[in-house]
Amino acid sequence: MTTLITENPMVWVAVQTEGGVETFVGQHDRKLDIAYIPVFREKEEAQQGLLMMKKVKGRKYEVQAVRCRELARDAARNGFLLFLLDEDGRIIEKIDPSAG
Repeated sequence: MTTLITENPMVWVAVQTEGGVETFVGQHDRKLDIAYIPVFREKEEAQQGLLMMKKVKGRKYEVQAVRCRELARDAARNGFLLFLLDEDGRIIEKIDPSAG
């Protein structure tokens, strides 16, 4: 398992709320046809990253801390990769949570 998941108990992600239900904000890379959840080490980086994400009108968006292992489990269950990004949206690491 990646060091991000094993060494970081918490990471920052964008969460969307619609109808009182919260879900992680996923993104889609059309060139590669990959669904992923942007992940950040710091809250400030996640807030900057949220500004660049595609959003759906009418939903509420915020940045939240989440347990890395829980995020990885949910991402794997729903077919998402995790992309660790910096504040400028550059990919630091691509993580396949279903790989172990």
